[in-house]
Amino acid sequence: METDTITAISTALGEGAIGIVRLSGPQAIQTANRLFKGKDLEQVPSHTIHYGHIVDIETNEIIDEVLVSIMHGPKTYTRDDVVEINCHGGVVAVKRTLSAVLKEGARLAEPGEFTKRAFLNGRVDLSQAEAVMDVIRSKTDEAMKVAQHQMDGRLSRLIQQLRQTLIETVAHVEVNIDYPEYDDVEEMSEEMMRTKTKEVHQEIEHLLHVANQGKILREGIRTGIIGRPNVGKSSLLNAIVQETKAIVTDVPGTTRDVIEEYVQVRGVPLRLVDTAGIRETEDIVEKIGVERSRQVLGESDLILLVLNSNEPLTDEDRHLFEAVKDLRVIVLLNKTDLPSKMNMNEVKDLAGDFPVIPTSFIHDQGIEALEDAIQELFFAGEISSGDMTYVSNVRHIRLLEEAKESLEEAMQGLELHMPIDIVQIDVTRTWELLGEIIGDTASDGLINQLFSQFCLGK
Repeated sequence: METDTITAISTALGEGAIGIVRLSGPQAIQTANRLFKGKDLEQVPSHTIHYGHIVDIETNEIIDEVLVSIMHGPKTYTRDDVVEINCHGGVVAVKRTLSAVLKEGARLAEPGEFTKRAFLNGRVDLSQAEAVMDVIRSKTDEAMKVAQHQMDGRLSRLIQQLRQTLIETVAHVEVNIDYPEYDDVEEMSEEMMRTKTKEVHQEIEHLLHVANQGKILREGIRTGIIGRPNVGKSSLLNAIVQETKAIVTDVPGTTRDVIEEYVQVRGVPLRLVDTAGIRETEDIVEKIGVERSRQVLGESDLILLVLNSNEPLTDEDRHLFEAVKDLRVIVLLNKTDLPSKMNMNEVKDLAGDFPVIPTSFIHDQGIEALEDAIQELFFAGEISSGDMTYVSNVRHIRLLEEAKESLEEAMQGLELHMPIDIVQIDVTRTWELLGEIIGDTASDGLINQLFSQFCLGK
């Protein structure tokens, strides 16, 4: 149990209405009280806010006019006493207030240490703690809902239920083996183990089945926009983002580097990457951009292949189709406001099963159809975060995959009629892997590593 008092700035530095300096620990209220000119903070009720000033003890100079929130543990975020000093926003006020708190003996908190204390004090488990950062980093409403459900304990409760089923099964089997009352106790134990492992296996399979959607909602779809120079790639980026992010000219090769932008499409974050037009060129700068564009192909979840319908297909277009044949692709037939000079039969042959969408980016035509295609491609036309338990964290997905493999080994052992105590080893291993998700069996090193990725003051 931590016994020192920690402090940090819990709001982003910069100009703003309010900046918050947070303290937590056994001396949080006493430390703040020594700096506070106003009511006696050690005598006020919990969960109240008080007006006053933070002063420099050495000079008695007023540092800032503040509102101070007092919260007594255990009904706080960390389950320790918590004080939040609400200063005026800006760099100087909050930094001077923090400096004064540090002079009074508080220690500067490490990244994520407030949430780490909440975990160590049993207020949240590890998956809920990780969801705190997911909430902060959410880029869309749907991603926020997924993170909030995890923070509320929806995933934790399901994992705990699965672990309880496994440990009860192991316990019952051990009792049957140690205290046999029937001749067919081995057969009864095998049947119980077979039934319960199958139930848990099905639940884990379901979680992994929707994990890709959860990961997409959390991290977004990395979307590469590719095509020959001057087919409308930058116009597409500007049309989706609805502002001018990329320079658009009639001169081929205008985009020399990779341009990235996040945008929300039907509740899903798209990490749009506008690439330099892929073509052979002697221009050194453009050549570097083309090479980066080729790298985007291998790193993207989705490729938007843009063609110019006002020109016949070229060998460069055909080479692009060949390069993306094994990827998720949507073909955009741009400049349909101009006379078509493209052989549509050849386009359809090259596209195969890829959706082909007519567009005119300068007239904002085809954007809605593109959004429909993306939704259909990744979510079978439907996105629902309201009543589904999503697994979106890469660490959780990896542990679930390992747990699934361990259960399958146990199930295989049962089919081969291996001794039940040997099968129990794999079942117990599954129980331990699931425990790592919520932190019950996680090592100190893992816990420290996870919380080190949090922002300071959270």
